Amino acid sequence: MRSANRVKYLLIGVLATLSACAPLAKVSETRPKLDAQHGTIPELRRSEQAIVDGQKLERSDPNRAVGFYLAGVEAASTELRRDSKDRMALRDYNFALSRVFAVIRDSHLNPWTHSLRVPGPGGEYLLTHRPHANRLWKPEDYDLIPTDELDVRGKFVLPRITRQGAGASLVAVRIEQSPETKQQFVAARVYFAITAVAQFSERRCEITFIDPLAIETANVLGRNLPSAADFTAPLALGLSRERPERLGLRALLIPEKFAEKARLTRLQPYDSKKIPVLFVHGLQDTMATWAPMVNTLRADPVLRRNYQLWVFSYPSGYPIPYSALLLRRELDALNKVFPNHRPIVLIGHSMGGIISRLMITDTNGDKLWRSYFGKSPEQTDLSQESRALLTKALIFKPRPDVARVIFICTPHRGSMMAKNPIGRMASSIIRAPARFVTLSHEILQASVQDDPAVMRMTRIPNSIDTLSPNNRFVKSMNTLPITKSVPYHSIIGDRGRGDTPNSSDGVVAYWSSHLDGAKSERIVPSSHGAHQNAQSIAEVARILKEAVGSKYR
Repeated sequence: MRSANRVKYLLIGVLATLSACAPLAKVSETRPKLDAQHGTIPELRRSEQAIVDGQKLERSDPNRAVGFYLAGVEAASTELRRDSKDRMALRDYNFALSRVFAVIRDSHLNPWTHSLRVPGPGGEYLLTHRPHANRLWKPEDYDLIPTDELDVRGKFVLPRITRQGAGASLVAVRIEQSPETKQQFVAARVYFAITAVAQFSERRCEITFIDPLAIETANVLGRNLPSAADFTAPLALGLSRERPERLGLRALLIPEKFAEKARLTRLQPYDSKKIPVLFVHGLQDTMATWAPMVNTLRADPVLRRNYQLWVFSYPSGYPIPYSALLLRRELDALNKVFPNHRPIVLIGHSMGGIISRLMITDTNGDKLWRSYFGKSPEQTDLSQESRALLTKALIFKPRPDVARVIFICTPHRGSMMAKNPIGRMASSIIRAPARFVTLSHEILQASVQDDPAVMRMTRIPNSIDTLSPNNRFVKSMNTLPITKSVPYHSIIGDRGRGDTPNSSDGVVAYWSSHLDGAKSERIVPSSHGAHQNAQSIAEVARILKEAVGSKYR
């Protein structure tokens, strides 16, 4: 017993060490400089001179600094109207406008609630903004950070994805959580990409905020130019500040403590014309695990135009059928809030793939139920509360709102790692939620205990238990049909050995990941983290582009 406890504590220590790894992204602030000109020019352009003068005033007189920067933006706008390909004018426009936001932020100015009058060369400017159609977007509710002041590093956010064009690229960080955010599937702390564009009418400067994921152009004094964007900076800043990856282990071991984390979250403003792509993470993971894929997919203009990215987060210690129930509940809520959304593409990694599979699986009535209890729900001796919960978890039909699924390293037939000593030990330290402990006695009494093909249940199975090849749920799931109307794809890792079908990604073997009937199957030289592999991400992009071109439901 003492030896077992030592091993258990050692395992907890190893897991804790792994979960406390270095940040996935690191963002530090830097002071940007105006790029040097090419060649020798005898005197500064008007826009450059205004920027130089504004920089001298930032600390001593922030209001005048804003005025001079606006003068620089206006002068550069005039040059761009004359020649939309004037690279120096575009440089000055973006730099000066970004400095306007830097001074506003550093000096705690607020031109968004009430227009701001600032002195500048040649007279006073009135700084204001155009109201946004999205009522949740009010610039005064956000910290607006110029992205040229952010130095981005980290393996999950490289390369840095930007788009060259006109406008100040900003990260919009919500200052306080709105009571509407959860109902609207917005994260508690929002990190969005925003591009600001300035329009001048005499001495009035009106700022327009645009979503660079939705709008590819900006109007500068009548000239339609590509709009600037930094798609990586918001992702990197959110990862570096929030550190969501640190919750993965704790949500596995103590799932009940993180029950409120089970939710859908959209990674960008909702657009009814775009197809939702919903990422579902695996065991001991969080939404942070999708950062490399999100970063890369956003680099593609075709995907930006046609798709919007969402994530489903959940405590991964829950039994898989219960986690799938939580996802169905969230999808039901999504249908109520956004009833006109396009059919969804699910992308599931590892255990998240099984949860995704259950969205397109038909239990054929109570077939899955009977694999546990050997009789119908009505004949099973359970309390009303237990029967209601289990009915929702074990009896379901394919969802009509899911149109395509991509499985990545998914253990459809289980993983041997779940039944080896490390897997069994890890399973033993997961703390069952109170509701399951309370209900476990009657569920175990009512369940089938004499099936020689499966292990006898001594407690409610957790997520690791339900990943064992011998688990009753795994065996039963593979007898259930996947709806024929929904195409599905498999991406499978083989650690670069090229010995498929005898291959493995180190956690899941090919014999478990392979699914007959898949529209496509791609083997990539990768470990179990294939959802972060460049070839896997390229395959996801290919599938999504193909789906747009096909007859999409």
